This record gives sequence, C-alpha cells and structure tokens, in this order.
Amino acid sequence: MNPRQLAAKALNKVTAEGAYSNLVLNSLLKENELSNEDKALATAIFYGTLDRLVTVDFYLKKLIKTPLKKLKPYTLAVLRTATYQIKYMSKIPNSAAVNEAVKLIKTSKESFNASFVNAVLRNLLRSDIPLPSGNSIYDISVGYSCPQWIVSTLIRDYGTDFTSAFLENALLSPPVFIRVNTLKTNVDELLTLFTERHISAEKISDTALLIKPDGSVEELDEYKNGLFFVQDLSCQKAIELLGITETSSVLDLCAAPGGKSFNAAMRAKEGRVVSCDLYEQRAGLIEKGAERLGLKNLTARANDATVYDEKLGRFDRIICDVPCSGLGVIRRKPDIKYKPQDSFEELIKIQKDILFCADNYLSVGGKLLYSTCTLNRQENRENVDAFLKANPNYTLLTEETFSPDKNNTDGFYAAVLQKDKP
Repeated sequence: MNPRQLAAKALNKVTAEGAYSNLVLNSLLKENELSNEDKALATAIFYGTLDRLVTVDFYLKKLIKTPLKKLKPYTLAVLRTATYQIKYMSKIPNSAAVNEAVKLIKTSKESFNASFVNAVLRNLLRSDIPLPSGNSIYDISVGYSCPQWIVSTLIRDYGTDFTSAFLENALLSPPVFIRVNTLKTNVDELLTLFTERHISAEKISDTALLIKPDGSVEELDEYKNGLFFVQDLSCQKAIELLGITETSSVLDLCAAPGGKSFNAAMRAKEGRVVSCDLYEQRAGLIEKGAERLGLKNLTARANDATVYDEKLGRFDRIICDVPCSGLGVIRRKPDIKYKPQDSFEELIKIQKDILFCADNYLSVGGKLLYSTCTLNRQENRENVDAFLKANPNYTLLTEETFSPDKNNTDGFYAAVLQKDKP
C-alpha cells in the first residue's frame, strides 16, 4: 500500500466508519511496510485532511452537484486527500496529486469513478474559489475548518476573537511537553542528555521540558528508562494547583492513560496514589507505566467512578479528570470535531455523577481537582457551580482555563475545590 492509498483508506475508516484516527493510522502503518519517508507522507496527508476537512469539503461542494454524502465512500476519501494535497501541500506537484488520485480509484472497487475524480480535480486546479473571510459562524467554520456547532459554542462562551484565535492555533502542530521523573533524574540532567544526543529540548520549569524528537517519543532510551513521560503543560499545571504534599493520599478517579496519577505519585513520595479506570485493561496499562517510571507508591485498579465504593476509603486529594467532549484537544485529535453533537450531551450527566460521587472519598480539609480537556462551559464551570450549590461545605479555591493561543497548551479547564466541613 503506497502512502496516498494508506491515507485515503485511513480517512475513509474515520469518516465513514467512525473509527479513531490514531488507532486506524497506527494499525495501517504496522500492517504495511513503508519507508520512514512514506510513513511521514501518509501521516501528513491523513491528519492534514482531517484537520482541514470542513474547508476541503467547501471546495468540493463548489465543484460537485451531487451531495458529498451520496458519493461512494472511498471515492470521496480520495477526492478529499487529493484536494488537501493541492491546496495545502506546496511541495507536492498538483499534477502528481491528481494523477495519483486517479490511479487509486482505477485500482479500487470504485474504478468506474476514475473519470469523475479526474474531472473534479482538474476543475479544482482551474478554478479560483475564494474562502469566506467574514466573522459569521459559517465564515469561521469554513475558514478554520471546524463544524458550525463547535464555532457557535465557543463564541457563546468566549466571544468571536477568542474563537478565531483558538481555531487558528488548533490547525498548527501541537507541542510535545514532557514531565521529568524527579525520582530518577532532574530537569537539568535530562536536558543535558537530550543536548548530547542532539534532541531539541527547552526547559520550561523545574519539572517540564518542551521537546522536538525526530521520531516517536516512545522510541527514546530516556523514555524506555523511565526518565520522563509525556504530559501537556496544562495537565502539569493543574496537578500543581492541587497542592499535593510528600505525604498526601491521592485518588485519581478517571486516570487512564495515567499521566496525572504519575505526576501525583512523584509528588506524594511518602504518600500513596490509587489510580482508577473503568476498564481492567486500561488500569493494567497504568500499572505498566508506573512500573516503567519506578512509582512504587501507585496502585491501579478498575472502578466505576460514578458509583461509590466504601472500600476505597478516604483521601487528602482527589483528581476528577472527567470524560468530556475533548474540544480543547482538537489539534491532537481532529476527528473529535466530526463527532455528532448529540453524542456529547450525555457526558454532562456522567461528569456530574463522577463529581458528586467524589465527595464521598474526600477527607475534611482535603482538596479536589475537577478538570476537563474541553472549553465548553457547560462541562466546566456550570458543573462546578451545580456542585457548589448542592454542597455549601465546599469552597472554590481557584480555577484556570488554558488555551493554545495564550498558554501554548491544550485547551483545558481546572478547578480546585476544598472541603471545609463534613
């Protein structure tokens, strides 16, 4: 399978079958022996097309009279990936993008559409189709390739200027932040190791580095030896807000993939961390991560965060990083943008159930972190307000909303609540 074919097949699985982008791409890359250069090309086309899908479809709708949803799925995927190459990949000759797209269709079960694909793409090359440049919801949606309901939600909560800045930044490559394992090394020692190995790295804080590895972070010896784990700076700052001490007991109710638990365990050196996830398999992955990092004060277990389990006991600190719509991380997971709006609505009830259940585990005087990787205020401050109204024995100590355009982080919300009375 060549890189363009792989990208189109992966895109089709995401858009037509609802598969997760990272899982699909990783699976196809493992199944097909491609050179590093071809892997990079396939990845760039796949994620680039997903990033720009709304805008890509805007161009195609100008050229195709038939509704796009009525086109054969693989034909549409090939048209989309080719359109992305033509409009956004300047190093690829337009002729190559067109010719390779036609070849893909000719060798597929939809070969009868080869002439159609050729005509559409040739017409795209000849046409000068301007993008809308206003500030309406539609204009912003097309210009920054984001569904209108998300644009509308962000404008409602933060205004037009914030929305435009956030969505513009969401189309850029996300930074890779790592949290240094201070039980094994320190930030300056790790920075020196990276420098000696010609790995680009920049010190951000006493525990964080910004790195730019040439390949997968997981392939680095420093990663394999447990000297760090990947964690966005927003998550690192959120854990700092919780004020974990060396003797704290910490319960992480929605822990997978485990980053916040790992960070907490490094702070609670003489304390303990119980890291929970709904699924046994994911709890097992947290255990493996803790083993790699040498975190002996962390235990992982399967647990339903919406149901109180008195056997867990009481804790000084609780982390409630609840499942959410993920609108803050669309630059890392662009397929989130294309999930149906109603698929997120039931999440708000789950979030509240988890937050209200967490109260049962927190000791008096303890602190609770409520966080999400979304910027939807219905999932953030409105949930916190509902909890505070029902629990006047709590105080909101602090809250922060992070965004890539202001903090160079993912979009993230964090609120710390203190339990003042029983």
